[in-house]
Amino acid sequence: MVKWLMRRGIAAFERQWNYDASYVHEIIEASPRAAWMFSRAAAIGKYRKDVPLAAWAAAAITAVRHEDCGPCTQLGVSMAERAGVDVKVLRAVLTEDPTAMPDDVALAWRFTRATIDHDPSADQYRDEIIKRWGPRAVISLAFAMVASRIYPTVKYAMGHAKACTRIVVGGAPIAFDRAAVSAQRG
Repeated sequence: MVKWLMRRGIAAFERQWNYDASYVHEIIEASPRAAWMFSRAAAIGKYRKDVPLAAWAAAAITAVRHEDCGPCTQLGVSMAERAGVDVKVLRAVLTEDPTAMPDDVALAWRFTRATIDHDPSADQYRDEIIKRWGPRAVISLAFAMVASRIYPTVKYAMGHAKACTRIVVGGAPIAFDRAAVSAQRG
């Protein structure tokens, strides 16, 4: 009964977001407890306090893109778009063009990149985030980063990696060069 309910919930998610969650179905089949724990771990990504939606989405999308240039990134972009994040902002985040981002989004993007890269400049961005929005905003951004990276990491580990694909924003695609994405990671 538990597996049936979980499978049904994931199937509804797949239909809603046009997303292949085969790896989650495998987790459910192997261990419903593992699937439940996975969902609980990923739930921290829903925490958003004191930070603007577009800045929070920029952190999540930047972090997921670091791990994935395909379906998981598309899912994050689709969710942000449906939540009301401007497509111009999403394109700027995906193309890593902070000059085209609103100031708040650029700050969150810079903080995320510095955090992912373990760059000491994250300290100055963190200080600015606390000054603008408070300490809960830092937690919100950190949780957005971690939660968005858990899905592609588990997916890749389970052998469900996909090749880089075009990400669609506002009905128009953005193509990524796999070599360029790999070079960004060092």
